[in-house]
Amino acid sequence: MQQEIRFATFNVCNLALPGAVCYDNLAPATAAEFEAKTDWIAQQIDRLDADVIGFQEIFSQAALQHAVAKSRRYAHAQQVGFDPVLRAGEISPSVALVSRLPLVGEVKTYSALPRQLSVALPGAGEISTCFTRPILHVQVALSRELVVNVFVAHLKSQRPDCPTGEDENDPYQPGLGCLRSLIRRGTEALGLRYLLSDLVGADRVPLVVMGDFNDVAGAISSRIVMGTGRVGKSGFDDSLFDSYRIQSHCDPLRNVGYSIIHHGQFETIDHILVSEEFNPASRYAVGEVLEVTYLNDHLQLRQPEASDHGQVLMRVKLYGVDDAAGA
Repeated sequence: MQQEIRFATFNVCNLALPGAVCYDNLAPATAAEFEAKTDWIAQQIDRLDADVIGFQEIFSQAALQHAVAKSRRYAHAQQVGFDPVLRAGEISPSVALVSRLPLVGEVKTYSALPRQLSVALPGAGEISTCFTRPILHVQVALSRELVVNVFVAHLKSQRPDCPTGEDENDPYQPGLGCLRSLIRRGTEALGLRYLLSDLVGADRVPLVVMGDFNDVAGAISSRIVMGTGRVGKSGFDDSLFDSYRIQSHCDPLRNVGYSIIHHGQFETIDHILVSEEFNPASRYAVGEVLEVTYLNDHLQLRQPEASDHGQVLMRVKLYGVDDAAGA
């Protein structure tokens, strides 16, 4: 019986095929740079040894397939995702999921914000109605009886959102680009929360939501995704929990939890959230988060092929389930 299941989230940093243009200010990768980067990604996912991995900053699903094919532990894994779509003359990276466990049901992506959610961006004359990077929703069979709904997300970055021709350093409009980014990120967080609430409804649905939130766990945008935290008659309702906060085996002196270094500050903006089914404080728990670890040594080394994000790994112990489906 496979009692331990591992989930990981991995922002690979601009993974594209050689010669492909990601951003105007970023030179396309050469063939040698692409091979070095995919070698490094394969090495990292083998170190993670996770059953389910959510990826961000994917400019090409074929490029990710190339990296996964180089790994030793994922020869028979399934990959789902979608290539970016050009929108308003710009291309944004997408997300993906690789699983060694069976996938069930329909793979879904969400580009439009749900419930007709929209927001006006100040000074831009634009109404935002879409996620910056579409959300990926996949159902994974942890056992013959237990299916978990996995969402992979990449919320709007903190980079100033400035329309063409606008100077982000304009002294007459200080911080306006950052404000637009904040509004986009908060709106996308609310859109993701709506998707989760609509899925759960009145039924118990185990959830794992992971990815690059572009903000710390205590930020308003992250808290919106997690929900209110209220306890109702049926448990914690549709609230989510930061896996790092509820892990059983936490050693703060050993486990240095950060996923980026930004202007010399060590922060965690990559998160794995879980529903109450993986929180032992709930009477509906089917498992518990044993440990959350971070693969982040490469951030100090600053290797050109490495990501500028650390990877987050969550180990979950399942309570008395049947053998994992397909195991």
